[in-house]
Amino acid sequence: MAASSARSYTDGGASARLLSIGQVLSQLSPEFSDISPSKLRFLEERGLVSPARTQSGYRKFSNADVERLRLVLAMQRDCYLPLNVIKQYLHDVDAGLNPPMPGGTTVTVPSMLSGARRLSRDDLLRETGASAQLLNDSISASLITASETYGDEAVGVLKAMVELSKVGIEPRHLRGFRAAADREVGLIESALLPVARRNTVSSRAQIADRASEISGQLEVVRTSLIRSALGKLAP
Repeated sequence: MAASSARSYTDGGASARLLSIGQVLSQLSPEFSDISPSKLRFLEERGLVSPARTQSGYRKFSNADVERLRLVLAMQRDCYLPLNVIKQYLHDVDAGLNPPMPGGTTVTVPSMLSGARRLSRDDLLRETGASAQLLNDSISASLITASETYGDEAVGVLKAMVELSKVGIEPRHLRGFRAAADREVGLIESALLPVARRNTVSSRAQIADRASEISGQLEVVRTSLIRSALGKLAP
């Protein structure tokens, strides 16, 4: 695996083969249902991938970047490895070494990249350690959608709720999250309405890309506001 290094979007013909965030999400979401623009940015901030940038600052990903992300996400999902361990493993690979898979696992990369899991309700409860009541409350609060089977995104949300419940934060306290998400989607739809009215193949592709970019920018603002507010809690 070649090392990913920061680069600008100025490489002529090679730039045409680079992918937008929306295109990367389209490739990865069938395998990793919880993938999002904010998660891609988080992995970039942690130094696990370094996409190219356009002159206006938009991220552009190579096929190698996508495969690197696929490996990182699979190692998280299938081997439950922390990012610092994954980062060290990739660093060794980039340095031309042949390190063993972290954790002593014998799982090979192809098998780690299997399709997204589908869990029954009982399997979901067993994997997350959540009670049936916590799952029901999370569904009632619109944090998880009721279904016959559940994917990795539901696993992630319910695991988070298990941890939050330990400090007294319950699903009912987060009911506003769904309303906030709906408002955010409304903002994005309004911003993209002029493009949507053209209703062409190219405009539909542009909507997907721009929606991901706008969502990412909103996430930056939201994260900054939360960090700023948390900073005021420090003595």
